[in-house]
Parts: sequence; C-alpha cells; structure tokens
Amino acid sequence: MTLYDLVFSEVNSPLTVLLIALTVYRVVTMLFGLDFDFDLDFDADASYDATGVDIEDLANMELKDKTIVGKQKRALKWWQIVLIYFNFSELPFLFTLTSWIFFWWIITITATFYTHSYENTFGLIIFFIAMIPALFINKIFTTPFKAFFKQLNRKGESALDLIGRKGTLLSNISGNKLGSVKLFVESDPINIYAKSLNGEQINRDTEILIIKQSKDKKFYFIKSYN
Repeated sequence: MTLYDLVFSEVNSPLTVLLIALTVYRVVTMLFGLDFDFDLDFDADASYDATGVDIEDLANMELKDKTIVGKQKRALKWWQIVLIYFNFSELPFLFTLTSWIFFWWIITITATFYTHSYENTFGLIIFFIAMIPALFINKIFTTPFKAFFKQLNRKGESALDLIGRKGTLLSNISGNKLGSVKLFVESDPINIYAKSLNGEQINRDTEILIIKQSKDKKFYFIKSYN
C-alpha cells in the first residue's frame, strides 16, 4: 500500500478531495484575488438565512453569536448550539471549516491505516465517527484565534473612514436585506455588509456609494452611484 492508495481510497478520498479543494481555493484567491460569486442574501433583523452563497463571502464570513441567535428570546435550536460551541461563530467560517476538515481527515487516515479498513465497511464507520472527536480537537485549536480575529477586526474596518467611498455590490439587496460590498482602500480589497439606504432594490455588480454606518456599527447604508 502506498500513501496515494491510502489517502485516495474509497473511505478517505472524499475528505482528501475536499481538503485539496479548500486549500487550492485559498491559495488561488490569495495569489490572484479571483472571485467566484453566487448571491448572498439575508435579513438584517432575523437569524442568518442564506438563499444563496457568495464563496468569497463564505471565505471571509464571520457568524456572530447575535446573528445566529437573533433577537428572539427563546431556547436555541440544536444547530445554533453546535455553531456557537464549536467556534463556527466569531471566526471566519471557512477558517473553522477547513481546520475541522483537516483534523477529521487526519483522524480518519490514521485510524483506517492502523486498522487496514480504508476500503471496507468498518472504515466507513470510522469515517463518520471521526467527525465527532475532530470537532472537539478543532474547538481546542481554534479557540485561541477568537481573540486574535476580534482584535484584528477592531483595528481593521472599524478604524477606516469608509463614508463617501465607492464600491461594488456583490449581491442583490432591497428592504431589510443585507448584502456584501467590495471596495478598495489604498489598493487593499475590503468586504463590508451593507443595506439599501431607503430600502430600494439595488442589483449586484452595481457601483454604490457608502452613505453612513449603522448605529450598532455592524453594516453600512448605501445607495446606487450615478
């Protein structure tokens, strides 16, 4: 058995391919700044509800605890508890996802190697069971990064004066829907969340003008730039 046979076996190949895809995406976007867009729409006054996904938004998205829970004073659903407990909130989503997939892959590779089960039913059982300890290992690994990213965000977007700047809307918005806006500050690309100033429809790829920041400083109000 070679290393190739192990990592691309029937049991291990799904995680191997997924991990390679995530790694390639991050490298390509860092080196070339390529964007692969789908629409991302969610309600500013409700819990997160994506009707489509902008992959760049997903890579940079941070699910806030308040966004997951929403304003409703009621018991959390199981998936909300999972997201918060395992650090899929308050960190860039793709960062947490990629590290979880990596630990899941390592555990599965190691276990199937020592049990010689990388091509049988027992290996599939290991595959599914391994995601649980991987979540806990990932929680331990990612927890120190929460303070780092929180400090990074505080020194980043919040320290910039974005009012009056122009950008490009990456998703359709109207009413209370939030969308993602891409703009450049001193040649550096920045993504922010924005809401239509008067609630009118603004389509993706429209050049926009940033008018003001919301009172809670979580998003900006924009209008089309003509």
